[in-house]
Amino acid sequence: MRLSAQQARHDAVEVITAKRERQELSDSQIDWVIDAYTRGDVADEQMSALAMAILLNGMERREISRWTSAMIASGERMDFSGLSRPTADKHSTGGVGDKITLPLAPLVAACGVAVPQLSGRGLGHTGGTLDKLESIPGWRAALSNDEMMAQLESVGAVICAAGDGLAPADKKLYALRDVTGTVEAIPLIASSIMSKKIAEGTGALVLDVKVGTGAFMKDVARARELADTMVALGKDAGVHTVALLTDMSTPLGLTAGNALEVAESVEVLAGGGPADVVELTLALAREMLLGAGVDDVDPADRLADGSAMDVWREMVRAQDGDPDAALPTARETHVVTAPSSGVLTRLDAMAVGLAAWRLGAGRARKEDPVQAGAGVVWHARPGDRVAEGAPLLTLHTDEPERFERALASLEGGYDVEETAYTPRDLVIDRIG
Repeated sequence: MRLSAQQARHDAVEVITAKRERQELSDSQIDWVIDAYTRGDVADEQMSALAMAILLNGMERREISRWTSAMIASGERMDFSGLSRPTADKHSTGGVGDKITLPLAPLVAACGVAVPQLSGRGLGHTGGTLDKLESIPGWRAALSNDEMMAQLESVGAVICAAGDGLAPADKKLYALRDVTGTVEAIPLIASSIMSKKIAEGTGALVLDVKVGTGAFMKDVARARELADTMVALGKDAGVHTVALLTDMSTPLGLTAGNALEVAESVEVLAGGGPADVVELTLALAREMLLGAGVDDVDPADRLADGSAMDVWREMVRAQDGDPDAALPTARETHVVTAPSSGVLTRLDAMAVGLAAWRLGAGRARKEDPVQAGAGVVWHARPGDRVAEGAPLLTLHTDEPERFERALASLEGGYDVEETAYTPRDLVIDRIG
């Protein structure tokens, strides 16, 4: 980014002080600080102070929009206008058992819309889409821009790692926020997500904003604030953007873990799978199609006729994976049985997510390896009747010494009662 004479007159202390004093940052202050931080002229401790001031004092919509634009301008922008079909993408704020991207991308592609899905790896209790797919023998996450464009044209869907050229300012700032207690700042969350998605160049974007114990946002009010902010940023950038608030108090589907979730996704593409995974996949697919201007196809038909499965197999093969290969399985399992007979009234998403993480399905640091076969399978969902002593959950890992800590994370994480169960709505609200 070329700096004007006015922008060049700014300095880090001035910008930090302005936000500390609850002032709005000017466009030139924002442009300068993002560019200078990306180049290394603003030190990490200075950006840490600014991030904390933003966390405490907030930002106005104009500031967040400009901050996002400045992060986009720090790198390259992709252009899919040369493709023969419209594009749409989905972003989830992360949860437990959230394998929705896997069946969703080929499903939407089977309906005539290209899906450029740049995804990441898991950290903590939330799983990463790339970790799941890397459990497929041979599959590779790294694609060049040319490979990505060719696959979008020929197959219609691609799930791959984002290159270093997209919003490099965000990559640097995200790592800093992670170690300075400023991850929770809604302006910084929203601009982080949306800078990458807008730079990615998709024509339409659907946001799955999770809320509940297993989500980053624990209460509906803050989840709605984040969704409102991101939808506004998308619209400011000319991208058709909507958000669904979805429940993450209970984990999605019946599995949490990399290969386990791939297998469940394939079941959905085969026309089966857990009802909640199918429901959310179809809800997001319909929003993506609507945003891309395709209103004459019902995605449920593409699940039923096998065309979504065909695209999945092509997508896996295009990235050197073998869709027919056996998925990895863990060497050890441990069964947790129901403590009594009754109705399973609660299965806490965070408890399950922590258990899967402690079994080896997730990582504490970005450089940590993950076990492809590790994770948790639950044999009942809230509302199901269970019998005392019957299997309730099965834990999977290659390292049996992990069972003790995983079991500890599940203590108090589920309730079996003789009481009426009131189901929760999976889709809580639509914004946009």
